[in-house]
Amino acid sequence: MITKLDSILRSVVLATLLVLSLFALGAQAAQTATENADALMRKANNVMVTGDLEAAIDLYLQIPAPGPNGDEGQFASSRMQAARLKFAVKDFPAAITIIEELLAVYPDNIEALQFRDSVEEAMLPQWKRLLNDTIKFVPHLLKGSLMTLLLVVFTMVISPVGGLLIALGRIGNIRAINRLCWFIIWLFRGTPLLLQLFFIYYGLPALGITLKPIPAALIGLGLNYSAYLAEIIRSGIQSIDQGQMEAAEAMGMSNWQAMRRIIIPQTYRVILPPVGNEFIALIKDTALVSTIAMVELMRTADQLFNASFNITVLGLAAVIYLIFTTVFTFAFERLEDRVGAYEKR
Repeated sequence: MITKLDSILRSVVLATLLVLSLFALGAQAAQTATENADALMRKANNVMVTGDLEAAIDLYLQIPAPGPNGDEGQFASSRMQAARLKFAVKDFPAAITIIEELLAVYPDNIEALQFRDSVEEAMLPQWKRLLNDTIKFVPHLLKGSLMTLLLVVFTMVISPVGGLLIALGRIGNIRAINRLCWFIIWLFRGTPLLLQLFFIYYGLPALGITLKPIPAALIGLGLNYSAYLAEIIRSGIQSIDQGQMEAAEAMGMSNWQAMRRIIIPQTYRVILPPVGNEFIALIKDTALVSTIAMVELMRTADQLFNASFNITVLGLAAVIYLIFTTVFTFAFERLEDRVGAYEKR
């Protein structure tokens, strides 16, 4: 009985030793395979640096796939590198074949899936790629153009009011206000709009005043265009015969009543063309607010271009700007015609 038990124990010990030996051999083989893969990877990288891309690709492809339970490791890296080199020399079918080999082993490799999509897109005809890019870029550009349009509309509301007040101050009899309005016009017409935006957004925080991009953009555009419109409005008011103001005052009107009812309505025909030109220039000047972190049409186009290096996005942005300026030009021409027809009655 003891002899039989002893025999069983010996068998168990021998079996255990055999299993451990097999595990050790497997681990050693795996380590050797990993070391070989690392050596091949280093060699391939060194060859690639010399410029011999085909030799580097051959070395990358010699790295074998790991066992079922192994990690992606050097196999995935080598296949991705080989596929990128094939893509670089525009051998797109070979790049797809290499990526498919990787995905056959690791079907959920995100990097490989994304790269395959990029290669397949590169294989499309030029016109189809252009169409795909247009479809992809347009929603982002439309969102940016909406912000541009809002800037234009708000500035078109703010600047005529500011321009009228400054113009009235310039032609008024109160010396202090006259000088202040002259200084505002001198300052904002004599310095670049870009510099004004920089000072408002980046300079005012040094004085303890911090503004977000949208208020900073509206203040900068509003002040700048108020100064330009002030001179247009002032010249329009001064183009009206002084005798009309005297006649209005003789009828018992105050200076403000005469301005509001008699003088200013007659300036519309005179000031409308230059005001229209200023507002068309405003559409293009909104691109400057992209420099103060304002995400409008120009900044959106710039971000998309930097991400894709696709010139199509800049062309699409140009088309949107042209649409805006054309619509505004047509609208002001119609408005001029209506004002002219009204005055002829």
